[in-house]
Amino acid sequence: MMIFLIILSVLLWIASFLAFPRRILASPALSFCALLLLSMAKYPGGYPVVPLSSGMTISWLTITIVVMLILILQNPAIRQQSRGTWYVLLGALAGMAVGLMAYTFSASLNLLYGIMIVATAVGAALGLLIFSNTPDGRLIAPGSGHFFKYLLAKGFPALITVAQLGIACVILIVSHLVA
Repeated sequence: MMIFLIILSVLLWIASFLAFPRRILASPALSFCALLLLSMAKYPGGYPVVPLSSGMTISWLTITIVVMLILILQNPAIRQQSRGTWYVLLGALAGMAVGLMAYTFSASLNLLYGIMIVATAVGAALGLLIFSNTPDGRLIAPGSGHFFKYLLAKGFPALITVAQLGIACVILIVSHLVA
């Protein structure tokens, strides 16, 4: 059962990343489901693979619901816009990967969470900044006044979607590599 839950969780994360450009509303929900399934996976001895506390689970559920509500309340023209979403998503993934390297100088779980989330946010912003320097992204360049609106519309869901994967990675790193 453990292997099945891990594979299903990975497939849900892949689906959440692939759904991000066209079905941005589904991405945070799929990512949360993946995190939840991974937290249910247990080793044969009964120990969880990713020991996620109930408080952490409820916190991420609340954050996911809030992000989805914000997406629903957005202007439909902005919500349906998919320009640059791959840049934002890949930037967030790159930021998460950089943030995960923080385990080399600290074993504090809270510090690792914070560094990973900040690095993911910076990565999403840099991804949008890179997109704004392409011919398709000129309309949302930082000087146009639309950059921060678009960053909040696309970067915030990307941050939450990717950070849920990052939380699982941080817990795995702390429980297996650092400890």
